[in-house]
Parts: sequence; structure tokens; C-alpha cells
Amino acid sequence: MSKELGALIITAASIGFIHTLFGPDHYLPFIVMSWARKWSGLKTAMITFLCGIGHIASSVVIGFLGILLGWAVQGLVDVESFRGNIAAWLLIAFGLIYMVWGLRQAYRNRPHEHSHAHVEHFVHKHVHRHENGHVHIHDGDKTISVTPWVLFVIFVFGPCEPLIPILMYPAAQNSTIDLVVVTIVFGTATIATMLGAVMISRAGINLLPLEKMQRFTHLIAGTSILLCGLAIVFLGL
Repeated sequence: MSKELGALIITAASIGFIHTLFGPDHYLPFIVMSWARKWSGLKTAMITFLCGIGHIASSVVIGFLGILLGWAVQGLVDVESFRGNIAAWLLIAFGLIYMVWGLRQAYRNRPHEHSHAHVEHFVHKHVHRHENGHVHIHDGDKTISVTPWVLFVIFVFGPCEPLIPILMYPAAQNSTIDLVVVTIVFGTATIATMLGAVMISRAGINLLPLEKMQRFTHLIAGTSILLCGLAIVFLGL
């Protein structure tokens, strides 16, 4: 292994870890959706992994095409920036729609009273609420089937900004093998960090006494995703 390749591998692993950890859009949507939708650990990990693959693969394809066709680095950076803006606004739109749906669910599931008359003319009341698994099961089914696909599309649009200019182009100057190795290291570090952040946070949330907030889980999830998208657009996270 050459010194150049060794340095690029260390850089790729470090950037993959740091850029993922400091980008809440890489893990926050999966954490809140897993909590709100009650995904199992396996389902959460699979959705996170597949979205991570889509996230990495889209930038890898653009990077390889740019290198093969001799495109200028700045042109690819501009393409990635444009894709990043699209992904951020898609995240905002998804968060807003899910937040509104969650607000509707919270209102429909509010506790309310029912009166019952018996044969003996005795009337009593009891507090009752409609959970998602009761009369609104059809709404829940649609959301469960659509949500992972929406997240996947958003992550395919989302670029890995440092991958092409900082790692792929310098590695390509040495050899194709260096390019492939550096890309794999970066992708592995990124996806591993995503999975670690999601699964650790999910385990922590499950330990908290949040039963009283169950009615508002979808509202909280949608609001979190909306704020995440807004932070990307206006704060550059």
C-alpha cells in the first residue's frame, strides 16, 4: 500500500464518520420514524442501510461518470450542491406533510367520553380514545408502506458532498484500484455511522417513559424532520 493510498483511506474513514455525525439529516429521520411507526430493530436497520446505500451510490455514480468523461471538479460540485438543495426541500415537504397528518391523528385520538344506557335505565360514561390501530387503521397502513420509499428517494437525491472533490478525484490520479478502495472505505464509514447513531438513539428512546406522549408521536416526528430540512437549507448543516 502506497503512502498516498494510506492517507486517503484514513481521510475517507474520518470524513465518512464526521460528515455523517454532524449531519442530523443522516439519522434523525430514521430515529423519529422508528419511534413513531414502532418499527422493529431489524426494520429500522434495514431501512437505514438501504437509504444509506442509495445516498452513497448516487454520488459514486456521478463521480465515476465525471472521472471517466473528464468533467471538471467544480462542475460536479455544482451538480452535488443542486441535488443537495432538492433533497433538503423534499425533506421539508415530507416533514410538513407528516406533521400535518400527525396533528390530525393527535386530534382524532384525543380522549373523549361515550355515554351508554342500560336496560335498567342506568346511564354511565367512560373515557375513550381512537388509537391508530382502531378505526383509522387504513391511514396507518398507507403511511407505513409509503414512508420508507419517501425516505429512500430523499436520500438518493441527497449528495455526499466531500466524496467527489476530496476523495474520488485525488484517488483517481493514482489508480482505479485506489479509487475503488477509497470509495468503499468512505461508504462503509458513512453507513456504519448512520446505523450506529440510529440504533443507539433508538435504544435510548425506548428506555424513556414516553407513554403519555404516544398520542403526539407522529406530530413530533413530522416536526423533527421539518426542522431538520429547514436547518439544512437555512443553517447549512
